[in-house]
Amino acid sequence: MQTIDQVAVFGEHDDATLAQIRSVAARAERAALMSDGHVGYVQPIGGVAAYDERVSVVGLGFDIACGNCAIRTDLTPERVGDARRWQQVASEIERTISFGIGRKNEADDAPVDHPLFQNEAWYAVPPKERGRLKTKARQQLGTVGSGNHYVDVFADDAGAVWVGVHFGSRGLGHTIASAFLALGQNRAWGERAPEQEVLLPLDAPIGHDYWELMTLAGEYAYAGREWVARKVVQLLGGCELDLVHNHHNFAWREEHGGRLLTVVRKGATPAYPGQRGFVGGSMGDDAVIVTGAVTEDSDVADLQRAALYSTIHGAGRVMSRTEAAGKRNRRTGEVTRPGRVTPEMMRDWIGRKGVILRGGGLDESPHVYRRLPEVLASQEGTVTVERTLRPLVVVMAGANEFDPYKD
Repeated sequence: MQTIDQVAVFGEHDDATLAQIRSVAARAERAALMSDGHVGYVQPIGGVAAYDERVSVVGLGFDIACGNCAIRTDLTPERVGDARRWQQVASEIERTISFGIGRKNEADDAPVDHPLFQNEAWYAVPPKERGRLKTKARQQLGTVGSGNHYVDVFADDAGAVWVGVHFGSRGLGHTIASAFLALGQNRAWGERAPEQEVLLPLDAPIGHDYWELMTLAGEYAYAGREWVARKVVQLLGGCELDLVHNHHNFAWREEHGGRLLTVVRKGATPAYPGQRGFVGGSMGDDAVIVTGAVTEDSDVADLQRAALYSTIHGAGRVMSRTEAAGKRNRRTGEVTRPGRVTPEMMRDWIGRKGVILRGGGLDESPHVYRRLPEVLASQEGTVTVERTLRPLVVVMAGANEFDPYKD
């Protein structure tokens, strides 16, 4: 770790990412940057910022409560079946779970009557908008979206099969973030506003309402991820033995240095000593179950405090989506500028790893990400790897899906 302008920085980063976290730190009480960091809207992905009685709307981001959920099953790859059966599993997941833009959950057992829909936080939504937003949220609960969101089936280093999912609060979270970004700039709910810093005081009605709806979006994301993961366990014919579940785009009230602060993690996983998390790699790389280090080593404990008890949420991008996949005419689909990653490159990587892939675009190829072991090493012992998960099946939205709720 190095300290740059009083910011704890893990790993190596480009100048633009460092400039973003410095800017955030100038407004926050404390800040840190994880080793998977890269440029985001105002606050970098992998950035952590602690505020005194305020919360950053754009710092937390548009995909409120994006996170990871992993379930360990009682299955082994051999018990699931042979190579043909695994191809069937991939197809069943693709057919059963909804991926892509604005999808509706068409399953008979979709959780449309979840108790969260009776939560009083809905009254923070203007009456004219409330019914429409609640309907959209009901339809999308248990859908995955596009971009880097996925359903994976893994085998761990002990031979157990795991199911892992990654997505957030879908259109509900995007609507909440967009609305309060506008309200914080003295605009109306639903009005388009620029992606600039908006710090809401928690003791004011606007901050209180945002916090209540952010919390609701968190409950929504937890419900959606657990429904999807358990649905896939059911498809596999297994039973759930263990659950690891965490947000990595969220804000929490936490004590740091004897002070109660609002900690905004954007693409960063909470990692208090003993706290477990699921961290993905890429469609062609291993994932891990990690635990915040429990240690008597004072140097490691100091690093954990400097990181605001946070760690990485993934491997971290090294190419933008356009840089990787090129540019297309959205109307015709024609490539107007080629990218750095070709279909052959992606197929070769996936083939060598033996992964069965459904969907996924060049902008999510393993080539656009750092390698997870190196990123973990740069966190300098603040977390320990409990399990390593090797991908068997990866299911994502199709390559040409556009999804406004993916980030």
